[in-house]
Amino acid sequence: MTTIFLNRRVRTFRDDGAAVDALVVCDGRVVASGDAPAMRSLAGAAAEVVELRGAALLPGLIDTHPHLMHFGVLAFPLVDLADAMSHDDIVARIATRAASTPAGEWIMTTPVGEPHYFLRRSYRDLAEGTLPDRAVLDRATTRHPVMIQAWAPVIPNVCALNSAALARLGITRQTPDQVEHVWIEKDRGGEPIGILRGSVTNYYTGDAFMNGLLRQLPLLQPTAIVPGTINAMARYNALGVTTVYEGHAMEVPLIETYRMLRDQGALSVRVLAAPEVENYSLPWDGPLSLDEFAARLEQARAMVDVRDDLFRVSGVTLSRGGPCWPGFLLMREPYRGPYGEPTTGVSFVSAEKAALAMDFCARHDLRLNVIVAGTGEHAEYLTQLEAVAAQRDIRARHWILQHAFFVEPSAARRYAALGMDVTTSMSFSWGKGDLFLERIGTHVLEHLIPLRRLLDAGMTVACGSDWGPKNIFEHIQLALTHRFAVSGRSNLGPAQRVTRTEALAMWMRDAARVLQWDGIGTLGPGDHADLVIVDRDPLECALDDLPGTRVLRTVLGGRTVYDAGAL
Repeated sequence: MTTIFLNRRVRTFRDDGAAVDALVVCDGRVVASGDAPAMRSLAGAAAEVVELRGAALLPGLIDTHPHLMHFGVLAFPLVDLADAMSHDDIVARIATRAASTPAGEWIMTTPVGEPHYFLRRSYRDLAEGTLPDRAVLDRATTRHPVMIQAWAPVIPNVCALNSAALARLGITRQTPDQVEHVWIEKDRGGEPIGILRGSVTNYYTGDAFMNGLLRQLPLLQPTAIVPGTINAMARYNALGVTTVYEGHAMEVPLIETYRMLRDQGALSVRVLAAPEVENYSLPWDGPLSLDEFAARLEQARAMVDVRDDLFRVSGVTLSRGGPCWPGFLLMREPYRGPYGEPTTGVSFVSAEKAALAMDFCARHDLRLNVIVAGTGEHAEYLTQLEAVAAQRDIRARHWILQHAFFVEPSAARRYAALGMDVTTSMSFSWGKGDLFLERIGTHVLEHLIPLRRLLDAGMTVACGSDWGPKNIFEHIQLALTHRFAVSGRSNLGPAQRVTRTEALAMWMRDAARVLQWDGIGTLGPGDHADLVIVDRDPLECALDDLPGTRVLRTVLGGRTVYDAGAL
């Protein structure tokens, strides 16, 4: 079937920067674009005509760090408290779930507020200003253990449990008020009230006591993997996303779920996945032996397949350090940890394993994804990468640098000399900028998410949504403002400043180049007909209006996967 889209705002994002009047697609591919009369003639009288009526048409968005499956599976089975207004509201929602849940089964909820940073809205915005304690939660059910989880990347954090949950976890009046870095609130009589504070976040907790509790909980439910992923894909389609790169904390069974969905015709986004060689972010993760580590590398090599148009596997991911909020970020100089202690971070994967992974990837032409954030990580990684490059040419493979929180000028030049591409996120300055300022100091802000520096070094740069905000047009605005969520401060400087076209390209053309996926990210002849129609032109609208951009339709390979019904 042939379709012609008519508008004066068709943005193809080809290298020539063409903005045209019309676009013709047929059988899932772009046929041509150009002036309306010529395209009408090419499309023919029988073509479907879509009048965009002032809307703008762009290539489908490519999110190179979405955690689509992780967040979708995590949230799908939970009682959703994101927009809860009060304790009574929370009790009512949990009671509704309890009515259909067998007695004794856990009832888990989301945190209150906007995931995953919970900065613009959190439990503090409830009418009561606090999470409900056991007495309140017991009003919802006494037949089920209940937990309101802690997801926000902050320590100290807070979670809430009802009486049945405290009993199930063995938390009693005999439990000390503090165990490791978890504080158990108690009433005047010494009974736990169901509020735990401290190192209680679900991931990157680093607390043996809390991890022991979390391992007893149904944090990730196997039955939620398929429906949670399908639900999440639909949400991303509504954001204008047509391709995702799942390259962080991906276990093989999760990747195989994507393959199964592909085989069933259930994918509504294109997926490129890469398994992580060793995970450590979740409570049940543990270190691998060298033999196990080597076996994971061999498994990743065997999984590589880039022949399909919808689902691909390529590369392997190596991550050694962690985030700042638990004190895991690897920095050259000490900074303040979550409880005031000095730290230079934690390395969870040894230098020996990192060297093994780099050598393996170089020998077997396996694309390596290196997750690196702090200045201490850069120093170690660059020394190892350059040693590998001295023995084997890795430039043409374009290994990927992920996260890239702080990148100093010399590091950018050295990574570029190694032929590395980058996927980063404005999430890390928007959601963590104030944390970096508080824990590390103002001196690092000039190196935080330095998009201009990376581009000028000659690297191809893509962006992802990561922990949020999930509105991609807000991310594009943030690439131009570098504003922090809490204080409103900005670290925008010469190392950060990019044009609006460059910021958009990081979600389209340049993202496709980082993924090495031809035919997406642009709308040239022969490209996949992956496109998004929005209510305003993001290249011309006021900067403050960018986050308000409304997605009207998302098309994957000529097939509509989201339609707001406005065209």
